[in-house]
Amino acid sequence: MPSARQHTYATEVVWTGNLGTGTDSYRSYRRTHEVGAAGLPTITGSADPHFRGDADRWNPEQLLLAALSQCHLLSYLHVCAVNGVVVTAYTDRADGTMTETPDGGGHFTQVTLHPAVEVADPGMAEKALALHERAHALCFIANSVNFPVHHAPTVTVAP
Repeated sequence: MPSARQHTYATEVVWTGNLGTGTDSYRSYRRTHEVGAAGLPTITGSADPHFRGDADRWNPEQLLLAALSQCHLLSYLHVCAVNGVVVTAYTDRADGTMTETPDGGGHFTQVTLHPAVEVADPGMAEKALALHERAHALCFIANSVNFPVHHAPTVTVAP
């Protein structure tokens, strides 16, 4: 049996919210930061507005949902391609629930992906729906989280 292949990834997060006095009080700094990786555009981030963050920047909770949604998309397109299902459009509107704990922490309790898939032929619709299960099983990100990731897919046929 061949050994498992490993892949490594590197990012850099730089805090940009020092207003001159650092974190000398809870309200004395901004939660702004930049997320980067070599050769890629910078993502401007902040905390969720509920935690004194900026609403016009990505927060970690949104990025987690986006990662789950992207991973499912890519796994799904792969399983469709190798199983003869021609996808012509795909949109997902993911949502998730995070629960705060009394100690000030929190955790996600669930995420639901809502992929809306369009296929080229009516004969592909049933298989297209079923392949979401296989895509979920292959998704690296969904396999890395400790909460359930549900799917509520719809499939339509291209005009």
